Order: sequence, then C-alpha cells, then structure tokens
Amino acid sequence: MAVASPFLLQEIQAAAKKKTTMKPIEGSWFEFQHHSTAEGKYWNPTLEKFTAEQWDAKVKEIADAGLRYLVLLDVAIYDKSFYPTSLLPKHEMGCEDPLEVVLTAADKYGIRFFVSNGFFGEWRNPAMLMKDPEVNKLRVKAMNEIAEKYGHHKSFYGWYYPNETGISGHYDDFFINYVNQSSKEAARLMPKAKTLIAPYGTRNVAFDDQYVRQLEQLDVDFIAYQDEIGVEKTRVEESAGFFENLYKLHKKAAKSRLWADVEVFRFEGKVYHSALLPAPAERVIQQLEAVSPYVEKILIYQYTGMINQAEGPTFAGHPDSLDLYEKLAKGKALK
Repeated sequence: MAVASPFLLQEIQAAAKKKTTMKPIEGSWFEFQHHSTAEGKYWNPTLEKFTAEQWDAKVKEIADAGLRYLVLLDVAIYDKSFYPTSLLPKHEMGCEDPLEVVLTAADKYGIRFFVSNGFFGEWRNPAMLMKDPEVNKLRVKAMNEIAEKYGHHKSFYGWYYPNETGISGHYDDFFINYVNQSSKEAARLMPKAKTLIAPYGTRNVAFDDQYVRQLEQLDVDFIAYQDEIGVEKTRVEESAGFFENLYKLHKKAAKSRLWADVEVFRFEGKVYHSALLPAPAERVIQQLEAVSPYVEKILIYQYTGMINQAEGPTFAGHPDSLDLYEKLAKGKALK
C-alpha cells in the first residue's frame, strides 16, 4: 500500500484548513441615511431622529460586536450634507453634527473610520460624478473642509471613495483617474490616511495581465470587492472561485490589499426596488466561508439596519436583525 509523502500530507492538511477556516467580520459600511428610500424603509426614519447619545451608543454596540472598521457611505446625499458646511444645506437630523459624534465615539471605542468623500451630485449617475470637473471641484473642497474639521480624530483612519464602478472585464479609465485624483488630494491633506474602494462586477473581472496592470495603476490601499450575493448577481457557490482569481491577480500586482464586501441583506421584493431585509444567517456564514481563504479582511454591507444586538435605544432596522446578530455571534463571525 502506497504511503503519502509528508509534503503531500501537508498540502492536504493545508487545503482542508483553507476550506474550513472562517474569518470573522472585522468591519461594516455605516450611514446616517440610506441613499434609497425604498431600501432603507426599516431604518431610515429611526436614524433620522437619532440623538448624539444614540449615535454614540450605536458605535459602542458595533465595537462590542468585534468590529474594528467602519466605512461611512456618504457625507452628503441629495444636495444636502450630514455635517455643518458652507458648501451645501444640511439634512435635518436629531443630532446637529452626527459626523463629529460618531468620530468622537469611535475615538473612545477603538473603531477606525474610513470617511467618504461623496456623494456630491446625482449619485445615480456615478460616471458623471467621476468625470464632471465641477463635481470634482466640490468634492475637493469638501475633502479639505472635512480634513480641517475632523482630521484631528484618531479614529479618522482613511478615506472611502463611494462612486462605484461596475467592472466589465476591466476598470474604466475615468474610474482610475477618479480614484487617483482623490488619493492625490487625500495624501496632501492627511499623508498617513489609508484609502478604500469597493467596486462591483466582481464576477466579471478579467483574469489577465491587463487587469494586473490596472491594479498597479490604481493608487488605493484596499479594494473590498462586493460579493454581490445580496443583489442576486452571484450565487454563494460561485463566490469562492471569483475571489480565488482576485487573490491571484492581487498577488501578481503586489499593490492594493484584497478585502471583501460581503452583502448580508436580501430584498423584501424586487431587487433594487424594495426594502432591504437581513439575510438568513446560514447564507451569510456560507458567504464568509467562501471568501475567507482569499481575503485579508471581511467587511459587510452592512451592520446598520441589518444587525442589532438588542431591542432598545439603538435599535434600527427589521426585527429579523436580532436573529442575524445572535446566529452570527454563535457562529463566531461576531462577538
């Protein structure tokens, strides 16, 4: 009877470990108001009324769940801002400056924030937002203002560029220009700040040298690709293959670090035209297991509205969010 060599046994053991080791959720997107009224049906009205005390408690809740990174989706939407600024009118919220409050809370609770540099202009037309010179001027002014007002916070870890691109084999040139222009300004304002993007079209990434060259051109620290399970573009069983390809491409480029943006939601009705609901925990666990062997960190879209630890002053979202938290904590994805 043939005996397997020690090297073969090591490979088999490594492969088994690779398949079974699930990374915990380390971060999440975060928002003051969801950009889609239909999707944010179960938490937008609640968050709109949140006081400073509630925002502080929400950030603490997230930290207590084991998360260490939050990605602020936007600092403005629908031509109104979520912080005091001379550039735009301000959204009427239950708290005068929620951005200051959550960054102060993050300072206390050990959270690292990526602060958005958008949305300025019509968010439904991201290509225009990336190419329009006037929008770019407004974005740069806002970045300068935000760095001046909030850059002293130790929790201000980096910048997030929210204008998403759909990858059709490769990145559009205008997207690379948008990212690199944003990163140039970010480096000037806050030289130590990190940068993050989260593109979609993950299943469409071309496994070729041109994509590697584009990764080398992109001046960004982290790329958290959307797994696109929640928006029903990808099946869970396909996800690992796409992220394995990304792992190989990123390793070859040796530039941006590979993270995942795992979608922990489902739609109540029609995709993109109905409320977001917490996904079944069993599906989310499978999503986490699929990407874990290939990515450095897992972020989710999103804690806000989809996950709640308990009923009470910080609760915002659908009742099923309590069940999702409980089962993810039991499965060691959260604390």
